[in-house]
Amino acid sequence: MRVLFIGGTGIISSACSPLAISQGIDLYLLNRSQSHRGAPSGAKVVHGDIRNPDSVKQAIGDLTFDAVVDWIAFTPEHIETDLELFRGRTGQFVFISSASAYQSPPSTLPVTESTILDNPFWQYSRNKIACEERLVRAYREEKFPITIVRPSHTYDKTLLPFDGGYTVLKRMLDGKPVVVHGDGTSIWVLTHHRDYARAFVPLLGNSHAIGEAYHITSDEWITWNQIFDYVADAAGVKATKVHVTSDEIAKARPHQGPGLLGDKANSMMFDNTKIKRLAGGWEAKIPFSQGAREIVEYFRANPDRGRVDEEWDRQEDELIAKFG
Repeated sequence: MRVLFIGGTGIISSACSPLAISQGIDLYLLNRSQSHRGAPSGAKVVHGDIRNPDSVKQAIGDLTFDAVVDWIAFTPEHIETDLELFRGRTGQFVFISSASAYQSPPSTLPVTESTILDNPFWQYSRNKIACEERLVRAYREEKFPITIVRPSHTYDKTLLPFDGGYTVLKRMLDGKPVVVHGDGTSIWVLTHHRDYARAFVPLLGNSHAIGEAYHITSDEWITWNQIFDYVADAAGVKATKVHVTSDEIAKARPHQGPGLLGDKANSMMFDNTKIKRLAGGWEAKIPFSQGAREIVEYFRANPDRGRVDEEWDRQEDELIAKFG
């Protein structure tokens, strides 16, 4: 089976690529060679920029694929490029959408694939919804063979799960308090990228997935208080948490506001029955307590990996002084 990943070295795809190769897939990666992760052994790397269709045509020549996965499409314009490039050249087109496209806040939990798509807070999510709508129209009008996948908050060892990243971890290491949105009791789902990959790869070239949408998430439901505590525990320190309403955080950090109010501020739980049925009873096996240890070990292994954002650090101090 010949598969093309547009991208293939990001946080999620960096686990999917080696797993696909290990299962005998002839994997091509189209990228600009700008990722620090690099391509896995066995992948055929073709150099092109998906934002420059001519470079893609030159890179892939007359190749056809059993599946094409676009990991980096974010707007309907990007989808139009995909349609132009891959009509008649792939047996399946997999669009990586986002679980943040679901109704926010959700009227019922857990969320299923039939939950309406509606996020009035975050343009990123609305763009993903528009991408999905364009692809569904292509499927209906011309039978373009789509599969839509909606990851939720997926991480690897390089990604701390809270906004502020390493700056927040460094504050905890230094014994400083950290800001947690709301009262910290809203429910969240964190999915390790290796767990995600084991559910994702069975979708590739699978005729049962054509015309369908799936989300892939862990079944571990944890609060934001627990998320901060798991990271602190992994680092051998205590998290001193100061709770600030999401609205106040959004006022202080306008760039953080849409993603907070349109996603992380709301409790989210997912029903993974659909992907489990397709992927042979798959289940996520890596709890965040283990993932947190991997993250802390990654940053401790090389001090250069952790950079403090001075502006974020200052805003933490200001929010804590005002609401602590």
